Amino acid sequence: MPLVKTWQLTAGAAVAGLALSVAAVAAAGPWDSGQRKAERDAAASWGLTGGADHGGTARAGSLPQAAPSAPGVLGAVGPGVPRGQAAAGPADGLAARLRPLLADPALGTVRTASVVDTATGQVLYDSGAREAMTPASTVKIATAAAVLAALGPEHRIRTTVVPGATPGQVVLVGGGDPSLTAKKKSPAGSGGSLVALAADAAQALKAAGTDTVTLGYDDSLYTGPVRHPIGVNPNIAPVTALAADEGRPDDSTSGPVDRTDDPAGAAARAFRTLLAERGVKVTAEPVRAKAAAGAQPLAVTQSTPVAGLVERMLTNSDNDIAEALARQTALASGQPASFEGAEKAVTARLAGLGVDMTGSRFADGSGLNRADKVSAGLLTGLLAKAADPQHPELRPVLTGLPVAGFTGTLRARNAGTSPAAGLVRAKTGTLTGVNSLSGTVVDSTGRLLAFAFLTANSPGPEGAEKGLDKLAAAVAAAP
Repeated sequence: MPLVKTWQLTAGAAVAGLALSVAAVAAAGPWDSGQRKAERDAAASWGLTGGADHGGTARAGSLPQAAPSAPGVLGAVGPGVPRGQAAAGPADGLAARLRPLLADPALGTVRTASVVDTATGQVLYDSGAREAMTPASTVKIATAAAVLAALGPEHRIRTTVVPGATPGQVVLVGGGDPSLTAKKKSPAGSGGSLVALAADAAQALKAAGTDTVTLGYDDSLYTGPVRHPIGVNPNIAPVTALAADEGRPDDSTSGPVDRTDDPAGAAARAFRTLLAERGVKVTAEPVRAKAAAGAQPLAVTQSTPVAGLVERMLTNSDNDIAEALARQTALASGQPASFEGAEKAVTARLAGLGVDMTGSRFADGSGLNRADKVSAGLLTGLLAKAADPQHPELRPVLTGLPVAGFTGTLRARNAGTSPAAGLVRAKTGTLTGVNSLSGTVVDSTGRLLAFAFLTANSPGPEGAEKGLDKLAAAVAAAP
């Protein structure tokens, strides 16, 4: 089978993913395979044979006729430019479009920009692209690339139950799974399940003749402060190695909501209830306990694969997942699973990808910390790496980006009749006075372009977001 170019995969995903399964992706999110199925459908559609339901009129020995197509949801995508060839269309035209838009006062007093052709590496526009700025949540692109480089897209995080140090004790051991849920049906889709874990643990205990235990819980995998430097905030829970449903008290899966002060204890108490429902009595309140080194698990539950966690994080700008993935990067790199250890590990992993790290700092994984610093050039460099056929492990960085007008944090931006609707896929970033947007777009000639716009000192988020959306739409319309 011939090698499929990255621009073809991404362009096809943009069209097929939205034309064939907009509703599925919007409802379930790309981490639940909606986007991945759309990409597979797109790849299959490039063959000459028709679908199984459309070959009835074909003559014997001939190829079936293709099914008639419905009107396209998106504009046509051109043939693109093979990797290594010069990009079509002068960069001057794009610069002429972007300069006046970048001068919009609503974007604040400092604005930087980078636009790159991912197939050729050609810089199509550069305005302060090496200047390190506070990126807000666009730093999640860096977090995503680092954890995928460290662990790969298929890695899963384990939560286990092991025998305790005292007779009749079991210990719930957190591995840092941000998808762990205590609900019978997770509102966020696949992931680790305390319900399944309790069922398996109860079965193992009863098989050993035990129906009464004491319960300990071990959240010692992470070190350092559990509170993000911003303090108590509805945008993020305490960062612990054991938490269910991100410490959320309701069925929400994204967005701000007040969280429990003790996610590990809350998860252990939920697990105690689940054990009791399955015929195992827990005789006292759960207490912190250290699991014995090398203890063999009685039961195990596993997270969504890292690829799915990355996609969920990027689509919904999930801060809890971001901090968990930064710590998983630290663990995979031999660093302490703390804010400081994660910073060292993320920095090292990104440097290993060969991108320009000038002025960069990764004080956290989520972008809530204003001490974070990245350049527009670093962001487009990472997106180009994710599009490179030599780095298939980074592809979820692209597939997880929200789709303008359709999904996640871009659902209401560049929507409706905007020429960028469905074509722009980008990570948003917002702090007071800081607004950013970085992602990809297939332009009118079929090129996959990576862009990043970082701004500071904006007078308000609404005007800044509109200005950024205009810039992204201008890239989409590039000749």
